[in-house]
Amino acid sequence: MSCNWGTELWDQFDNLEKHTSWGIDFLERYTKFIKERADIEQSYAKQIRSLSKKYHPKRSREDESRYTWCLAFAATLRQLNELSVQKEELAENLNSQIVCELTRYTQELKTERKLHFQDGRRAQQHIESSWKQLESSKRRFERDCKEAERAQHVSDRIDLDNKTDGEKRCSLKARQTAQQKKQAADESRKDYVTSLNQFNQDQHQYYHTLVPVIYQRIQDMEERRIERICEAMRSSAEAERKVLPVVSRCLDAMIDAAESIQPRMDTRQVVEVYKSGFEPPGDVEFEDYSATIRRSISESSYLDNRTEGRRHSRKLWPFIRKNKLLTLLSSPRQPPPPPPTSPSPGGVVSSPQSPPPASREPITQRLNDLMTSGSRTRKQCLRSLKRGLSLKLGSGPADCSHLPPEQRRKKLQTRINNINQEIQREREQRDALLKMREVYERSPQMGDAGSLEPRLEEVKQSLQKLEDELRRNQAWLTETDSRLSDHSSRRQSGGCGLNSQVTTPGSSSSLKQLDNRSPASRESPDGSYTEDHSAELHFKSRSSEFDDDFDDEEPLPSIGTCKSLYPFQGQNEGTLSMVEGELLSVVEEDKGDGWTRVRRNLEEEGYVPTSYIKVFLDSSAKGFVQSSRLV
Repeated sequence: MSCNWGTELWDQFDNLEKHTSWGIDFLERYTKFIKERADIEQSYAKQIRSLSKKYHPKRSREDESRYTWCLAFAATLRQLNELSVQKEELAENLNSQIVCELTRYTQELKTERKLHFQDGRRAQQHIESSWKQLESSKRRFERDCKEAERAQHVSDRIDLDNKTDGEKRCSLKARQTAQQKKQAADESRKDYVTSLNQFNQDQHQYYHTLVPVIYQRIQDMEERRIERICEAMRSSAEAERKVLPVVSRCLDAMIDAAESIQPRMDTRQVVEVYKSGFEPPGDVEFEDYSATIRRSISESSYLDNRTEGRRHSRKLWPFIRKNKLLTLLSSPRQPPPPPPTSPSPGGVVSSPQSPPPASREPITQRLNDLMTSGSRTRKQCLRSLKRGLSLKLGSGPADCSHLPPEQRRKKLQTRINNINQEIQREREQRDALLKMREVYERSPQMGDAGSLEPRLEEVKQSLQKLEDELRRNQAWLTETDSRLSDHSSRRQSGGCGLNSQVTTPGSSSSLKQLDNRSPASRESPDGSYTEDHSAELHFKSRSSEFDDDFDDEEPLPSIGTCKSLYPFQGQNEGTLSMVEGELLSVVEEDKGDGWTRVRRNLEEEGYVPTSYIKVFLDSSAKGFVQSSRLV
C-alpha cells in the first residue's frame, strides 16, 4: 500500500515537523547508545586483560608446568586474554563503523530537514499573503457596493421630491455621486475577481504541487533516516557476530582445558616430585635398662644413667626437626687456645684467651682456616666448607649425593637430558661450520676457510666437555638406579624376616640381627643411607665430622666423661664455659680441630678446648671415677 505525505498529510505540517525532530533525537540517542556500548566493551576487555595478567604467573614455575590443573588454568587465562582482544576489536568496529557514521549522518540530516521545512514555510507564507490580498479586495468591494447602493437610494429620493430649481440641482448632484459610487464598486469588483482568481491559482498550486513535493522530500528523508538506523543495528549485530567464532573457539578451548585435567596423573606427579626413595624406619630395638643394676654406683655412671634415661624419648629421623645451619655456623672451627703455662690446681686461675671472635661470614672464616691449618685440620676445614657452602648457597655436590635417592635419580636424568640437548646444538653448529668451511675451500672468494678453525676448535672442546659430563652423569645415574633396585629387592626379601622376629628383653642377639637386616632404620632424609652394616659404620665415622654438628631437639647420648684441667670462658657462640675440676659429659670427641663437644646438666652443650680437659670414654670411665674418689 503506497502512501504520500503530500496527499494524505497535506494539512499536518506542524505535526510532521515535530515527528521529524523526534526522529532525529532518536537517531542521536541510538548513536549515544552504541558509543556507550563500545565503551563498555572496551572497559570489559581492559578488565579481562588485567584479570588475566593478575592471575597469570609472573615467571615460569616448574610446579605450575607440572600439574594438569595448573596447565588448564594457564590455558584458560590465555583464552581470556584472547577474549579481551576480540572485545577490543568489537568496540573498535562499533566506534569506527557505526558511531562515526551516524554522527556524520545526523548532521547531514539536520541540514536537509531544515531546508525542506524552510521551503514549506515559504509556500505557507505565499498562500497566506494571497489570502490576505483576497480578503482585502473582498472587503473593499463590499464597502464600495454598500456606498453605491446608499448613494443611489439618496438620488432616487431626491428625484421624487424635485419641485424647485434648487432641488433639481441637488437631485442632479446626487445622481452624479451615485454614478461615481457605482463605478468605484465596479472597479472593486474587478479587483476582487482578480484577487480571487489569483488566490485560487496559488491555493491549487500550493496543495497540488508545492505541498506534495515538499512533503515527499520530507518523507524520503524520514525513510532514509529509518533505513540508516536499520543498517546501524544490522552492522552492530554483524560486528558482534564477526567475533563470535573466535569467542566460541576460546570457550571450546577453555572446555578442552578443563577436560584435560587428570586427577590421577596429578597425584602420580606428586609422588614423582616428592618421593625420596627411602624406606620406612625399621623396628625400634629393645634397650636393656636392667644392665645398669649390675654396674657399680659411681658419679660417672649416674651421669650416664641420666643420659641413657632420655634415650627412649629420641625421635626417629622422619619426625626430627633440625636447625642445621645455625649449629653449623655457630660451632667453632678455629684452633683452640693453648693451655695456661702456669696452672693453679688448687684454685681458679685467670681464664685463658677464648677463641677468636667468629667472623660474620663463616665461609670466609673457614677459608682462612683452610690456608693456615695443617693437613688433618685442612681436611676437616674442606669438609666443613663444602657443607657450609651447600647449606648457605643452596648448592650441593656435583653427583647430587645430598639428595634422596629418587630425587637424585630425577635430577640426574634431567641433567642428562639437558646435556643431550646442548650436545645436539653443538653438533649442529659444528656441522654448519664444516659445511661453511667446505664452501670456502671450493670458493675462496666467499671467505677464508682458515678463519673458521678457531671456532671449530672451540666447538670441539665444548663437545668434549659435554660428552665427559654426560658420561659422568650417566655413571652416577647407573649407580643410583642400582642402589634403588638393591633397596627394593632387599625390602621385598626382608619383609617376612622382619615380621618373624620376636623382640624379647633377653634376645639381644636377635635385635642386633634385626638392626643389621633393616637398612631403612639407618637411612635419613638428607641422603645418609648405607647398603650394609659395615658401610654404615664407615659412614658414621666419616660423616660425624659435620653431620653430628647438626643438633636435634633431643640431646645426643654421652660417649664418656671429662674433667676440666683449667678454667675456660667461652665467649663465642657454640662454646661452653667451665671451671677447673668440673665434671662434664662428653658428647663428641675431638676430630682433629682441637675442640671437644661436652654437655652440662643435660641442657647446656658446647665446645671446649681439648687441651683443657682430660677425657675418659666409656671403657675408662670406671677407672676415672675411682681415681677421682682417691683425689
